[in-house]
Amino acid sequence: MRGVRRHPQRNRVALPGRAGRGRVASSQRGFSLLEVLLVMALIATTGLLAAGVLTGGFDRMALRSSAKELTAQLRFARAHAIATGTPQRFTVDPAARAWQGANGRGGDLPEQLDVHFIGAREVQPAQGVGAIVFFGDGASTGGRVQLSLRDAAWNIEVAWLTGEVTLRRGEVAR
Repeated sequence: MRGVRRHPQRNRVALPGRAGRGRVASSQRGFSLLEVLLVMALIATTGLLAAGVLTGGFDRMALRSSAKELTAQLRFARAHAIATGTPQRFTVDPAARAWQGANGRGGDLPEQLDVHFIGAREVQPAQGVGAIVFFGDGASTGGRVQLSLRDAAWNIEVAWLTGEVTLRRGEVAR
């Protein structure tokens, strides 16, 4: 090939031009945007699945998420009682896996979770349904809700004197 010389550093062919410089013809091809996005999606999916396996599975994530949600709703009921100065009742129905909180809030708990309630019998609205009442000064009747799944459990405890709501890992109630 006459008039064509090899570029010494890149192993590419340099096309002739002024003073020996010119365009460099590349023999490599880049990636398209679609290919890059596809690889990123595969990495994200693999990471999500690996996180689910390493943290104990998606059921355990549902357990922790439900415990955090119930804790937040109990704290809301206490804050609402303090703000309005009127008692607020928070009920938990372990058989139906449902709860009812302040200001008309309510929800369901996942079917795979076991729910246990310990609290004052005097404020129970019905047999098998537990309740915690928060008073205007922040105090409460107290109680504990335990959410469990196989060998993992979370205890949501409400102090009767202060009404403080805490979330802690617990041992499965038998």
